[in-house]
Amino acid sequence: MIRTDHVSGALFVLGGLLVFAMSGDLPFGSLSFPGAGFIPMIIASLLILIGGLLAVGGGTSEPFRDVDWSDLPHAAMVTAITAGAIAFYDSLGFLLVMPVMMFALLVIIERKSLIVAGVYSVSISLMTWWLFSALRAPMPSGPFGF
Repeated sequence: MIRTDHVSGALFVLGGLLVFAMSGDLPFGSLSFPGAGFIPMIIASLLILIGGLLAVGGGTSEPFRDVDWSDLPHAAMVTAITAGAIAFYDSLGFLLVMPVMMFALLVIIERKSLIVAGVYSVSISLMTWWLFSALRAPMPSGPFGF
């Protein structure tokens, strides 16, 4: 009988293999001087390892056929909003996409007030932008240069 842990573990293994495939052209580097592919390869390896352990040892979880799918519309909306943000991230830049994504998640999904969602999403985005700028991490700039 297929159980939820079997399915979840297999999906984690597939996700790890996908990360390996997508980051295969990035330089790995060495332990003393890691390249851009170092962290994705470590994460992919951990995904595969943990997913495999979950799938193999998943005999005590509930049967997959008994899963309640009533939360699927909620998960689909979160996925759609996040996918939209990912699609526009490079072209519109961090400071335009992140506040809009957080605002949409807070208003549409969490049903927060417009004012609270607006203040929160703008302030978190500005603080994050400042932190990454202070760390000199490259951030995508939008059409307005920020």
